[in-house]
Amino acid sequence: MSATQPNRQSRSTVITFLGAVVRPLGSWMPIAGTVELLTQAGLDAPAVRTAVHRLKGKGWLASEARDGARGYALTTAALDTLAAGDEVIWHARTPADLADGWCIVHFGVPETMRAKRQQLRAHLSSLGFGNVGTALWIAPARMRAAAERAVAELGLEAYTAVFVGAYHGTQDLTALLYGSWDLAAIDEAYREFVATYEPGVAAAERRQPDQASAFVTYLQALDQWRKLPYMDPGLPAEVLASSWHGPQATAVFERLVSTLERPALVHARTHWPALGTTPE
Repeated sequence: MSATQPNRQSRSTVITFLGAVVRPLGSWMPIAGTVELLTQAGLDAPAVRTAVHRLKGKGWLASEARDGARGYALTTAALDTLAAGDEVIWHARTPADLADGWCIVHFGVPETMRAKRQQLRAHLSSLGFGNVGTALWIAPARMRAAAERAVAELGLEAYTAVFVGAYHGTQDLTALLYGSWDLAAIDEAYREFVATYEPGVAAAERRQPDQASAFVTYLQALDQWRKLPYMDPGLPAEVLASSWHGPQATAVFERLVSTLERPALVHARTHWPALGTTPE
């Protein structure tokens, strides 16, 4: 494993922690408690501190002491970004309605703006758009707002056209879509999630695990899960193979959240300086 991979994993897990733990506990976190909790989840303390420092540098975190403890508060920028991520994650879990049509993004960015062109491609891909041709990207119609935000953030409105409509081509739609995304790889990722977490969820439903174990499993599962909707364009069920594992993985995830979220947050709250109220 390269040196960059652990750093990326640490940053990913810290971002998951911010969204799934810090937000519901008041959008503030103590430094010491955060390091302790994330080391329980398998990260090492220096990696946690480095990831937190970098997120502070990106404007996600603001230094703030509470109840005599040093810590960080989530900034408005962080909260907005996490909320936008929630929109993608939760929408992508539900298959789009075929009758709603498709969002098509076409751009003609000049060579002098190559870097921004590459950024737009990467951004659309991360949002779940598939590539159907030269500078032509497709996703379910509900992704229009996300696409328009991506274009606006890069200042490429003058070079980009966004359309929403139905498909009327003669090529088989399922074949077209399977050629636009690596749906086999996405399906395999869903299958792996089910294989990894379904047995533990079933055991937790029979007998509630201790809060520390619930926290570790909850955070690790969320960190693995939240990447999947960014891969999955949330295509209508009619255009997917009958063996598609998305619904099964979604069911496992929902059961996991229902079973482990509360004990995980209760455990995390014990590492905050003032116990306050118990998470709902």
